[in-house]
Amino acid sequence: MRIVAELPHPDCKISIFAMNQKFIIKFEQATLEQSYKIAETDVVGGVNGVFELIDDAFISDVLEAFKVMRRSFILAYERYD
Repeated sequence: MRIVAELPHPDCKISIFAMNQKFIIKFEQATLEQSYKIAETDVVGGVNGVFELIDDAFISDVLEAFKVMRRSFILAYERYD
């Protein structure tokens, strides 16, 4: 797996990897991460097409998912304790 690009964002780290004819879009926020895989053949323009896919609405949904993930993990950890 090799990193092909990083997209700056103030609320999370966004990295794009290439591996086995797929692009992997990885979002990281503190200890949480989300990954999305898409076949290179499904994206027009290569990595530039991936940049177009990662629009403001998608990032907003990802950030909302981080909130849900964090809340779920905290609740699970409290039950564990």
